[in-house]
Amino acid sequence: MSSIEAALAEIKRGVEELIPEEELIAKLKEGRPLRIKLGADPTAPDIHLGHTVILNKLRAFQELGHEVTFLIGDFTGMVGDPTGKNTTRPPLTREDVLANAETYKQQVFKILDPAKTKIQFNSEWLSELGAEGMIRLAANQTVARMLERDDFKKRYSNNQPIAIHEFMYPLLQGYDSVAMETDVELGGTDQKFNLLMGRELQKSSGQKPQVVLMMPLLVGLDGEKKMSKSAHNYIGVSESPTEMFGKIMSISDVLMWSYYELLSFRPLEEIAQFKADVEAGKNPRDVKILLAKEIIARFHSEADADAAEQEFINRFQKGAMPDEMPEFEFESGMAIGNVLKEAGLVGSTSDAMRMIRQGAAKIDGAKIEDTKLVPESGTAIYQVGKRKFARITIK
Repeated sequence: MSSIEAALAEIKRGVEELIPEEELIAKLKEGRPLRIKLGADPTAPDIHLGHTVILNKLRAFQELGHEVTFLIGDFTGMVGDPTGKNTTRPPLTREDVLANAETYKQQVFKILDPAKTKIQFNSEWLSELGAEGMIRLAANQTVARMLERDDFKKRYSNNQPIAIHEFMYPLLQGYDSVAMETDVELGGTDQKFNLLMGRELQKSSGQKPQVVLMMPLLVGLDGEKKMSKSAHNYIGVSESPTEMFGKIMSISDVLMWSYYELLSFRPLEEIAQFKADVEAGKNPRDVKILLAKEIIARFHSEADADAAEQEFINRFQKGAMPDEMPEFEFESGMAIGNVLKEAGLVGSTSDAMRMIRQGAAKIDGAKIEDTKLVPESGTAIYQVGKRKFARITIK
């Protein structure tokens, strides 16, 4: 296998779509470090494991000797990416964006090599566009082209409002690629429209168009929606080892394999052997523990991973937590008695109060002390007595 073939094989691992592969091969044959870009709007302070799917790929480009830029969308973050949204997202304040951006800078270096990573802010060039520049940029596309986007199309057909500034977002992201003269831009599959806009604007500017590399979206703890902060189904890379361990162990046995493929650095052959072992009768919980420890060691330490495993064993395995359990999703603001009742863990709210007072009701293995508790957003294992369990997501 040639060095180009080997590099391409590493780049393509786990990739959902590469547009177009032949252009990437041509760029690799030029023998120069390619300019690789990943942009992220600092819309919330925590980076979660869903983000790391793409960050891991960015790290692979670093290890292949290419120039990697992590672009913080401090300007676009104030506009708000409409991707996947059925309503207009409220723009963030400049103060919110800058505060979140600082935490992003700290967290990405848990994965990327600081010595090989360039951090940029897109306000550097977007703030300089001015009114005339914005108008010229908007002239590159038509309303009909924008309405080809699935989210815009659905909202338009359902008579849901689309703010004019939302049409600007794909153009601004595309202009980032022009300003940076990007060779390859990474993103999730939900970013396809925005990523391809970069190719179109580069062509209009006389540049060679960037190659678009899209990674699959990591499904969140609820097993349905993509992992996101807004859906409250995520695992933050800065969460404590105990929190991370408990959340990873809460995912279904089926979803575990997707997490292995997208998050683990283990060879694919080893993961295939894990699958074979489970099919032959090995407890999937043991394989899930290996995944949890690998991820915690990456973001904390091996000692933290060992300690989190022991705490999990003390809390759950000695209490014989079942491998499968019912799953529920409730809106935030519901009192604990109602949560336990609606999940079928108790027959009534008065039963819930009684079980809490007896110390027989737990969340993630910790006894519920307050009968008036309103559970926080997130996914956790709720238990009543020794045999009743449910995986509940509070949105």
